[in-house]
Amino acid sequence: MAVAAGVRPVRRRRNLLEQRRFLAPVLIAPAVLFIAALVGGPLVLAIYLSLTDATAGSLTGDFVGLQNFTREWSDPNFQTALKNTIFFTLVANAIVVVGAAVLSHFLVRDFHGKWFFRFLVLLPWAAPVALSTIGFLWIFDSLFSVVNWVLIHLNLVDQFNPPQWLGDRENAMAAIIAVHAWRLLPFATVIMIAGLASIPNEVDDAAKIDGAQGLKKLWYVTLPLQLPIALIAVLFGIVFTASDMAVVYILTRGGPFNSTQMLPMWAFQTGINSGALGTGAAIALYLLPVLAIVSVLMLFFARRVEVA
Repeated sequence: MAVAAGVRPVRRRRNLLEQRRFLAPVLIAPAVLFIAALVGGPLVLAIYLSLTDATAGSLTGDFVGLQNFTREWSDPNFQTALKNTIFFTLVANAIVVVGAAVLSHFLVRDFHGKWFFRFLVLLPWAAPVALSTIGFLWIFDSLFSVVNWVLIHLNLVDQFNPPQWLGDRENAMAAIIAVHAWRLLPFATVIMIAGLASIPNEVDDAAKIDGAQGLKKLWYVTLPLQLPIALIAVLFGIVFTASDMAVVYILTRGGPFNSTQMLPMWAFQTGINSGALGTGAAIALYLLPVLAIVSVLMLFFARRVEVA
């Protein structure tokens, strides 16, 4: 009897831990604590620094309120960085979404060597960003550009006056957009493939019976069913693009003449290179409400489309 009485509390505790209200918090707690330590700590520090006049060498300063935010808002360099960030984010993600939609529809088909093509598509995402971007720095070199070599041999540009991809305002913006879209394309393609794989086969059979083929099937059947997962891909793409500075830093460092200056790059130059930690933190925090609003709206529309 004593043994049976001791077994019952143990079973009761096991059954209690297996219930969803207890098991779910236990399983998700490590991830929440990790995110809180990795993101929450620096975010709180950035908010504090943005309200002070802290400089390099010290993480403290006198309280100045919103002075850093208001002063930067009227700075022409900040305004240029803000406009470039919006343009860069929208154009790069538009290219990524269109390219991922085309590649995903091609890669879900059965053909010889599909694994090799999938490997090539995933390679840009697997390669270190610094290494791959340095490769593009050589590709767009002013003297030994591979792109210019191809264009010259195709008689598309003047061999004595080839495009300066990283030295011209318009060409530099086009170059960083192309490199960033190249980096994000594999991630979006994988998400699109997952969305296509989740469409039941019965939907294709019903579309064939109704006579929906080719572009008609793509427009009225595939895209509406793929829209929720596509919105998630767009959301991640916007967040990754707006907050990334690696491509800009390696290729142009914001030049020429601030024509490719982005908010993350300007925050780095102001806060780290110039030593104004408070001002740099304020510049970086301008992205926070914008990305938060975009995230909420994208998740809301994805939920509405999924429910519909």
